[in-house]
Amino acid sequence: MSDIQHYMTTHHRDCDEILADAESPLAEGDWAGYQQKWRAFVSELLHHLTMEEEVLFPAFEQATGITQGPTMVMRSEHEQMRAFVAQMEQAIASQDQERAMGLVESLVLLIQQHNMKEEQMLYPMCDMRLPDNASTLAQMQSVTR
Repeated sequence: MSDIQHYMTTHHRDCDEILADAESPLAEGDWAGYQQKWRAFVSELLHHLTMEEEVLFPAFEQATGITQGPTMVMRSEHEQMRAFVAQMEQAIASQDQERAMGLVESLVLLIQQHNMKEEQMLYPMCDMRLPDNASTLAQMQSVTR
């Protein structure tokens, strides 16, 4: 696995673990515990999306000239994830457990499908097509939370 693919795939797994860890307090109706774990997940998710949208995607688009391809699809799916985050904030505020559990389930499916596309297609393309993927990776790693 190449540099960008390895780094970003590992970060996907880290985000997945944080989200999975949040499911137990939600199922138990522990809203304080869930909210704390949910916020940790959202922080990592938004950091991940920022690394892609501010560094990786522009670098890929500049290197390839492709702006209406995979990065466009990924940005659209990022917006869907942000919409789930906003809806979850409402479910947490109203302590609507059924709604929150449904949102987590839907978000997990979206993230799984999204990650598969990035890991199997976009990240390998980035590693092959970016002239200096080590520099791009360093820029992504410097993105602050």
